[in-house]
Amino acid sequence: MTHTRSLLTGSVQYLKGVGPRRAERFAKMGVYSGRDLLYHLPHRYEDATTVDSIKDLATGDQATVIGTVVSKGVIPTRRRLRVFRAVIRDETGHIECAWPGRPWLERSIDKGDLLLVSGPVRFYHGRQIQPREHTILARADDNVESGSGKERPSKGKIFPVYPASEGLTHRQVRAIVDTNFDQMLAEIEDKDSLPEAWRRDLRLPPLRRALETLHRPPTLDLVEPSRRRLAFEELFFLQLLHARARAHLRSEINGFAFNAEPKLTSVFEENLPFKLTGAQKRVWSDIQEDMAKDAPMNRLLQGDVGSGKTVVAALAMLKAVEAGHQAAIMAPTELLAEQHARTLGKLFQVLDLRPVLLTGSVTGKARQDALHRISSGAALIIVGTHTLIQGAVEFNSLGLVVIDEQHRFGVEQRQQLRESGQTPDALVMSATPIPRSLALVLYGDLDLSVIDELPPGRQPIITAVRGPESREGAFDFLGEQLSYGRQAYVVYPLVEESDTLEVRAATAMHESLTERFCDFTVGLLHGRLSRSEKDEIMRKFLAAEIDLLVTTTVVEVGIDVSNATIMLIEDAERFGLAQLHQLRGRVGRGSEQSYCVAFHSSETPSERLEAFASTSDGFRLAEEDLRIRGQGDIFGKEQHGVTLLRFADLTQDRDLLEDASHRATLIVGDDPTLSKKIHSRLRKELDSRYATREALYHVG
Repeated sequence: MTHTRSLLTGSVQYLKGVGPRRAERFAKMGVYSGRDLLYHLPHRYEDATTVDSIKDLATGDQATVIGTVVSKGVIPTRRRLRVFRAVIRDETGHIECAWPGRPWLERSIDKGDLLLVSGPVRFYHGRQIQPREHTILARADDNVESGSGKERPSKGKIFPVYPASEGLTHRQVRAIVDTNFDQMLAEIEDKDSLPEAWRRDLRLPPLRRALETLHRPPTLDLVEPSRRRLAFEELFFLQLLHARARAHLRSEINGFAFNAEPKLTSVFEENLPFKLTGAQKRVWSDIQEDMAKDAPMNRLLQGDVGSGKTVVAALAMLKAVEAGHQAAIMAPTELLAEQHARTLGKLFQVLDLRPVLLTGSVTGKARQDALHRISSGAALIIVGTHTLIQGAVEFNSLGLVVIDEQHRFGVEQRQQLRESGQTPDALVMSATPIPRSLALVLYGDLDLSVIDELPPGRQPIITAVRGPESREGAFDFLGEQLSYGRQAYVVYPLVEESDTLEVRAATAMHESLTERFCDFTVGLLHGRLSRSEKDEIMRKFLAAEIDLLVTTTVVEVGIDVSNATIMLIEDAERFGLAQLHQLRGRVGRGSEQSYCVAFHSSETPSERLEAFASTSDGFRLAEEDLRIRGQGDIFGKEQHGVTLLRFADLTQDRDLLEDASHRATLIVGDDPTLSKKIHSRLRKELDSRYATREALYHVG
C-alpha cells in the first residue's frame, strides 16, 4: 500500500519549484510546510483589471493593456544592462514593452502570444510601457480561431504581491504558490472548523473560499471579508486557549480560600490618609471575590502611573495574612524591591507589620535570618526579586504572590512557581498601560482588572514638546528648578542600538552640564554600567546626593524620587509613546508641580509627540501608540510567548476579538476539556495550533 505525501504537512522543499535551497529561504519567512505557504498571504495586490486601449495611452499613465506579441528581442545598453523588449498590438495600435535586466523572458514569451502587461507609460524613442506585472493569457499555438469555441481572453487580472526574502523574489513566490495551489487547497478538509452559524453571524466565508480569494481574488472587494475570516479564526483559537487555561486553574488546581474576618484590611483602610477611588474599590471587590474561592486567583491589575495599584496590592496581601498565610511581592530589580519594602513598611506601620526584604544584596547572617523567618512563617510579608521563586527560598505557607511588571514574568515563570509546590493566588501588576485588545491577546490567561481613575488632587505634569531653538530656555528653567532645591532628569535615547554611541552622547552631555551647573552635583547613568553601579547612582539620587541625573532609557522603570520635578527628553521622536509616558512618570511623584519637556530635531513634531503632549492618560496613549506604530512594532517577532498575529489587526478587528473572546468563554464554560463530540473539531484545531503552549498551562 502506497501513501501519497501530504503537500500541506510535508516540508515546503518537496513542493514543485522549491527544493532545498529555496526551502532555506522560505524558512527565513517562517514558511516550513505546505500549510505555511498556503497561509503565506499576499501583503498587497496589483490591480490590473481595467484594460486600456493602446491608442489612448499617454505618458505618465498607469496602464494595463492586452495585446499580441508581434516582435521581440534582447538589446544591450551602454551600462551592460540587457533589456528584453516586446512589441504588442491590439485592435487600436501597438506599443513597446521593456523589461530592464530580465533578458531570460525571451525564453518564455513568444511571437503570437497574447500578453497582459501592467505598468507606467513613459516616452523613450516613442511610447513605452515598463511592466511591473505581466502574464501570458494565451499561447501563439493555441487554436483559438478555428471554431473550437474557445475565445481569446480579454479581461484584466489582479496580481497578488507576496512577502519575499533575500534570494526569493515576490514573483518567484507567486509562481510557486500558483503551481501548487490547487493541490494544496484540495487537502483542506471540507468540514469547516468554524460552525456555519458563526460564519453567517459574522458574515465570514468558508475557509477554502477565503484562502482561494486571498491568493486569487476575482475582485478586490472580496479580499477584506476573507482576511477577516482568517483573523477571527486566529483570535478565536487564541482566546479558546486562554479560556481553557483559566478554567483549568479554577477547577483542577487547589488553592486557598481566604475567608477570615477582615480585621487587618478594615483597620488598614480606616487609617489610610485618603479615600479609595471608585476604580480602586471596584478592583478591590474583584480581588476579594477571587480570593474567597479555593481556586487560585490569576489576575492582571492594570493602572496608570500613580493610580494606586500598590495600595490595592497591599490590601490583597493583608487579606492573605489575616487568613493565616504569607504574602510576597516580587519586583524586577533590587532597587524597586527596596522601594516596595519602604512603601509597604510605611503603609503597614499602623498594623506593626514589618516586611522582610530578600534580594541578592542581602547576604551573610542577614540572609540566613531572612530565610529562617520565611520558612518558619515568622515573616508574613516578604519583598524580593524574582529569585524568591528560585533557589533555597522555602515558604511556610505562601498564600499570595504579587508580581510587579508583568512583561518580565510570563507564563513560564508562573508555571515554575506552581511546580515548586506552591499554589498561591497571583496578582500581576502591569507597569505599562495596555489597550484592552492587546491585553486580551497577550495576557488572556489572566482575569483583567483596570484602575482607570487617578486619585483626586494630583497635579498633572505640565508637558511641552519643543524644537531645538527652545533648548537653551529649557535648560535655564531647569537651572531655576535646581536652585529651588528640586532634582531633575535629562534623558537620552538609544542611538542606533549602539551602546557605545549611546554612552558617548550621554557622557558628552554629562560633561557639558557638569560645567554649566557647577554649583550642583550631576550624575550619569547608562546601560554599560554594572547593576551594582546603577543601583548605587539611583540610591544617591534618591538620597538627594545627586541633583541632576543625565541618563539613558535605563531609568524608564525606576524608583520614585518625590523631589524630582523636571525631565528633559532629548531626541524624543526616537521613543515610542508608551516609553515616553513611562519616562514622564518618573517626575510628578511628590506634591510640587512637575514638568516634562520633549525635544524634537525635525522641523515639526511628529504625530506621536503631539499625542504625548495632548494627554497624560496612559490608556489613551497606549491606544494611540497601537494605532500609530501598528501591532508589528509592539509585538516584535515574538512577545510573551505569543506568536505575532499574522492575520488579525487589533486596530481594526476589535469587534472580532471581543466576539472571539465571548464565544471561547461560553464554550469552555460548557465544556472545559472540549471533550464533547460537538467540540471535537475545535479541540483538534487547538491542538494543532497550540500544543506546546497548552503544555505550559497543563491543559493538553
